[in-house]
Amino acid sequence: MSARTADWTTERVARFSLAHVVEPGDPRMWRAVATLGVEAAWSALRSPGSDSRWRQRAAVFDPEAAIRLTERSGARFVIPGDPEWPEQLDALACCEPVQERMGVPVGLWVRGAAMLSDVARASVAMVGSRASTSYGEHVALDLAHNLVREQIPIISGAAYGIDAAAHRGALAVGEIGGDAVTAAVLACGVDQIYPSAHANLYEAIAARGVLVSELPPGEHPTRLRFLTRNRLIAALSRATIIVEAAYRSGARNTVTWAAACGRPVMAVPGSVTSGLSTTPNRLIRDHEAELVSSTEDILALLSPVGQDTLIGHEEPATTVDRLGETELLVLEAMPGRGTLGLDELSIRAALPVPRCLVELEELAAKGLVREREAGLWQLTRRHLDQR
Repeated sequence: MSARTADWTTERVARFSLAHVVEPGDPRMWRAVATLGVEAAWSALRSPGSDSRWRQRAAVFDPEAAIRLTERSGARFVIPGDPEWPEQLDALACCEPVQERMGVPVGLWVRGAAMLSDVARASVAMVGSRASTSYGEHVALDLAHNLVREQIPIISGAAYGIDAAAHRGALAVGEIGGDAVTAAVLACGVDQIYPSAHANLYEAIAARGVLVSELPPGEHPTRLRFLTRNRLIAALSRATIIVEAAYRSGARNTVTWAAACGRPVMAVPGSVTSGLSTTPNRLIRDHEAELVSSTEDILALLSPVGQDTLIGHEEPATTVDRLGETELLVLEAMPGRGTLGLDELSIRAALPVPRCLVELEELAAKGLVREREAGLWQLTRRHLDQR
């Protein structure tokens, strides 16, 4: 290892390497790390006898080149034991898998002026629909603004709709003794901007808070990665507030993780005639969330109180929801537009060509992909309509 990376301990390099090679929240790798330790898990992954689907990636991974990319992106890699590591993430170690994702991150990339641990210590999460109404955005902006005035930072996902309104409400508060006001937990690298229209918002968050990701610089979001990052939003925060979400919503996944971590869940009620009020209203009805309609309600619930027993609510599953893990990996590796050859798809999905072909044929039988011409595959309209 060069002088440039000589100050990196073997544990830090192992965590850094695993975070590059293995998809976040992978249950098998999390169990290996929990059982063997991170260094032994990384060594086992690279051994010739490894049967892990990530072995080929591990064999060609160049940590020094990856460290240089992290440095160029302006990010820092934070691991357990660092002053910036948020200890509340340890709650994930006790959670059962949710949609086949689980575990404490092996490390996090952070970019921004604030210390992640400082932001997370007193924060609440605010989540909701991307296709929000003016009512939902007004409520999210107002609540976030008032909570930051009470020295409570906001954590969200920097997406359209409720996420963006929550971040903007936090950022609208004037400087409060230099304290950080918000953190965005991303489903892509901290050097990527998704959605692209939020470039200014990303920079504003970095200036007065932090951008956080479990994914290395350069990585782009996928459906699975959005679901995986939701556990971080829930675990980093003292409580989760849901503002507007349709019957099927990624925000519901965040609520599930918050409950699993033992964090209070709050919901803003909405009109019974609005589809975007379905999830908050149902959570309140099923005693999975406390009704909040003001900053005062939230502050009262953040005080030490007993929590209601949570009752699960099953939502109707789509064809995509019922896919197995490898089927979903192949589907996520498909481009949104155009076609992709089997060999390249196999590399992107980190699966052997024969297994990749089997999964493609299963997906084709379910109407989600089709073979456009010999060896070239594309998504069907049915899948695009379920996104």
